[in-house]
Amino acid sequence: MFTMGTDFKYQYAESWFRQMDKLIHYVNKDGRVNALYSTPSIYTDAKFAASETWPLKTNDFFPYADKPNSYWTGYFTSRPAFKQYVRMMSGYYLAARQLEVFKGRSNSGPTTDSLADALALVQHHDAVTGTEQQHVANDYAKRLSIGYKKAEELVSTSLACLSESHSKSHCKSPTTNFGQCPLLNITYCPPSEVNFSQGKSLVVVVYNSLGWKREDVLRIPVMSDSIVVHDSERKEIESQLLPIASASLNIRDKHVKAYLGTSPSAQPKFWLAFSASVPPLGFNTYIVSSGKRSASVSSTSTIYSQGGKNGKLQVGQGRLKLHYDTAGALSRYSDSKTQVQASFQQKYKYYIGHDGSGSDYQTSGAYVFRPIGTVPIKTDGQVPLTILRGPILDEVHQQINSWIYQITRVYKAKDYVETEFIIGPIPVDDGNGKELSTEIVTNMATNGIFYTDSSGRDFIKRVRDYRSDWKIEVHQPIAGNYYPVNLGIYVEDGSKELSVLVDRSIGGSSIKDGQIELMLHRRLLYDDGRGVAEALNETVCFDNQCEGLVIEGKYYLKIDPQGEGARWRRTFGQEIYSPFLLAFSEQDGGNWVNSHVPSFSAMEPTYSLPDNVALLTLQELEDGSVLLRLAHLYEAGEHKDLSALASVDLKRVFHDKKIGKITETNLSANQERAAMEKKRLKWKVEGPPSEENVVRGRSVDPSNLVVELGPMEIRTFVIRFDHR
Repeated sequence: MFTMGTDFKYQYAESWFRQMDKLIHYVNKDGRVNALYSTPSIYTDAKFAASETWPLKTNDFFPYADKPNSYWTGYFTSRPAFKQYVRMMSGYYLAARQLEVFKGRSNSGPTTDSLADALALVQHHDAVTGTEQQHVANDYAKRLSIGYKKAEELVSTSLACLSESHSKSHCKSPTTNFGQCPLLNITYCPPSEVNFSQGKSLVVVVYNSLGWKREDVLRIPVMSDSIVVHDSERKEIESQLLPIASASLNIRDKHVKAYLGTSPSAQPKFWLAFSASVPPLGFNTYIVSSGKRSASVSSTSTIYSQGGKNGKLQVGQGRLKLHYDTAGALSRYSDSKTQVQASFQQKYKYYIGHDGSGSDYQTSGAYVFRPIGTVPIKTDGQVPLTILRGPILDEVHQQINSWIYQITRVYKAKDYVETEFIIGPIPVDDGNGKELSTEIVTNMATNGIFYTDSSGRDFIKRVRDYRSDWKIEVHQPIAGNYYPVNLGIYVEDGSKELSVLVDRSIGGSSIKDGQIELMLHRRLLYDDGRGVAEALNETVCFDNQCEGLVIEGKYYLKIDPQGEGARWRRTFGQEIYSPFLLAFSEQDGGNWVNSHVPSFSAMEPTYSLPDNVALLTLQELEDGSVLLRLAHLYEAGEHKDLSALASVDLKRVFHDKKIGKITETNLSANQERAAMEKKRLKWKVEGPPSEENVVRGRSVDPSNLVVELGPMEIRTFVIRFDHR
């Protein structure tokens, strides 16, 4: 195979093909070689016909380097705000498609197609990776935004239909108006930022796109402290008010102006936090209104500061506790239920990006991570911690330095730590590009081994400074040990395991034993020579001023007894990817619960998917059939119970519909599975035959409609419902 052309070359397609025509003509005139224009399938068939024996590669190619100091591990983190936008839109798209199925697809109304097209485009290897030029990144984000607006309209209409329709029949013209808050991450949510006068209240419809019932704590910004929350059964439920940090309000002020061109008229004062419980593939309703709060169920967080003189501090009122030392630094993690304890520190540092000076002119850029030095960021306890305590969660606020702010949350009813960070603008006045990482440091003896996920599926064992396929010379001990982290990263020491899950794809590693680090943000001043032709120096402009991009994000951390971490990584990983979808409507007088359906589930009321199965796709196609994709979440041997064969009863998933026909297809649903397997080539490979006993689900019996899934199996079906 001779591959022709590279990026952008076929903008001049006519001249390219004219020259290739000549090349093919004169090669074939010689007679010894037959050259032809090919397709991948023609080439593959020719190789298969040669009946050669092939070496078998089972490991991946990460981390890749094309020169000794040129590891392509920077793009794992490049453009982290865009990476988060893609992740957020992907989860939203999954939920929107489900609602489109429940409402019924309309050819005249809004659809999810525009968002689908935009998301497909940004899967390109120069899009979500962050290796495109800035104007191209802007175009990708614009397309996602346009797609989101159309999907948002569909979601609002679908929820209005479902909440108004007592019969679950397809509705034509719903009257309820729902608003949504895509800028909630910058503390901006107009529907909730109103003064609830007497008689007015905020209806919050909470949709759960997962196949099992779940509970989570919702946070919405509000203006007043005289607020009560009622559930769909009109009971007042526990809520907590947390003052909004000035760091969050600063982001809000700048970015709302950047996005909308105007500043909001008033700022919210509090986050309102309350726990929501929602059935699978369904919604629940909560009413927020003004009123005197019952002391037993509602409270404002108590606030105090802790400097170096006030002694040690313990945070968390449930099973999980974080312990801070007298200097205000995190020192220990303990879980009273599992009896896990670990010494524990969390720090920040930045790597100085190489400027290309010296004998090797390789710089750090959008692709390449080449650090020239490491600078630890010390807080020295100069700014005291601010602690917020309440019945639902505790928060620890830390101003790490002038451009890093951190909020650590411990929930009373949850067993993990949530860390929110606000980073930027990264200063570059000293002429140095910087690549910011956070480190979690424990006393665990991990022997150079850590695990990262592959596309959110298999976790792959990584060994520091080692490759199983060849002997490696490590010229870059940091960059050469960085790996992509899409879902999470973990380490273990025989008695416990430390897992960290992320809200977007980033780079991560374990550079020292007992340590995990995640690269959160990059701002660099030189191009790295891999085709971008500009530096990775993202800025945001408003009021005729431009400054470095600010990143807001979260990561989640848990320490489990050895062998117990997989359940949290898999289940909570799904919850990060598919957060609750919130829709808001204002109620003026009357009673929402009497005039609307307060809760809904598409599944049989007593049924949910097994703990080890996720619903990846539920989508109505243009011909009226429905695409269903189910995935087993566990690898073989990953968990003692949940790595087993799983079963899904489709009659109970679609309990109010009758399945007329079900066809299993290949993964991309463009051909039947049986036809695909007949065409699949069986290659000869070197070495003894594999003894691996792979467990796979049996064919679906049309009479009982039960889908079986083996570990890591994904199965795809096209379903036609009998509408009679």
